[in-house]
Amino acid sequence: MTRRQQIETNLTAVRERIETACTAAGRSSDEVTLIVVTKFHPASDIAHLVDLGVTDIGENRDQEAGVKIAELDPATRAALTVHFVGQLQTNKAKNVVAYADCVQSVDRPKLVGALDRAMADRQNPYQKAGGTSETRTKIGVLLQVDLGEGEDAGRGGILPDQVPDLADAVGEREHLTLRGVMAVAPFGLDEAGTAAAFGRLADLAEAVRERHPEATIRSAGMSGDLEIAIASGATHLRVGTAILGSRPDPR
Repeated sequence: MTRRQQIETNLTAVRERIETACTAAGRSSDEVTLIVVTKFHPASDIAHLVDLGVTDIGENRDQEAGVKIAELDPATRAALTVHFVGQLQTNKAKNVVAYADCVQSVDRPKLVGALDRAMADRQNPYQKAGGTSETRTKIGVLLQVDLGEGEDAGRGGILPDQVPDLADAVGEREHLTLRGVMAVAPFGLDEAGTAAAFGRLADLAEAVRERHPEATIRSAGMSGDLEIAIASGATHLRVGTAILGSRPDPR
């Protein structure tokens, strides 16, 4: 089986899982965007994904992502929305805005400022489909929320009670667009616990959207819990291993 065939087989299986979960939840699969997380995998895999109809990919390591996105041919890049989904240091903001369309891991005011300044300082043209060029003046951001409670808190993201202030801080910036919220389910939870965590994210998402109507994205769910995320109202899923497999052997 070729690499493209492997990806197609896995992608078909994940799409079927999404369709089944949406049906069970009384939702249309058109409401759910699949982000294929391509970290550790080569640009050639991204090209296969685009050929198979994937429109969104996620990367979480700046050094790897920048090189990889630069390897894509213009038509492939133009067909994609690139999400940065990893923890981001403020000194890497300038790098990330050069290739990402959305940063899903905004978790502190300093990062808000760094991303805004980075966008203000650069012109970011790239070729769109049909040969036209586009210069982005804004970048989309999601607030990453820590859904842990008690001893399980601190696994990444801003605490829930800090979300309103950070959302307002993003909303005040000229070069940022608040797109919504993102979270990872805490480790070690059973199905009910994961559903409860995603339910807390749903409540936060609605509160943010009341103040910032454009913040409609709720990014939650990965390979192991995408069905629970869909049942909880997720609009975007971040799936890597179930489609591309484990990290390639470097040997």
